[in-house]
Amino acid sequence: MYKRILISTDGSDISNKAVQSAVELAKAMGAELYAISVKEPFPYSAISEMQPVPPQEFFDAQERIANERVKGVMAMAKTGGVTCHAHTVEALHPWEAILDHAKTKKCDLIAMASHGRSGLSALLLGSETQKVLTHSSIPVLVIK
Repeated sequence: MYKRILISTDGSDISNKAVQSAVELAKAMGAELYAISVKEPFPYSAISEMQPVPPQEFFDAQERIANERVKGVMAMAKTGGVTCHAHTVEALHPWEAILDHAKTKKCDLIAMASHGRSGLSALLLGSETQKVLTHSSIPVLVIK
């Protein structure tokens, strides 16, 4: 049924639970996994010429963290006997990067975690998962 599953990871415990579920689903379906971790862009400020962290140091840290996250997915996939392709991308809005990546890689399912925020915190923080659900043209599996 599904042959190319995109799994997004932010390195959280709930995200790791979603990765494990995606690995199990991919194995059962004979599908490939496409792992993505979205990096934050550098927070340039027009107010001050002084930045708390030099841009290159920020970029290097973001790349290191994102690579660690997708390497974790690849390790889980390898243990589960599933082929996995890992990518890191920089984006202001992770949900857009997830949808763009799914389209580029011709994925037929997006799997991702829901952090389960509710009430005011969900309203103020927004939900990347909710935005993916709202805008996706392919099925989305939400793991809680």
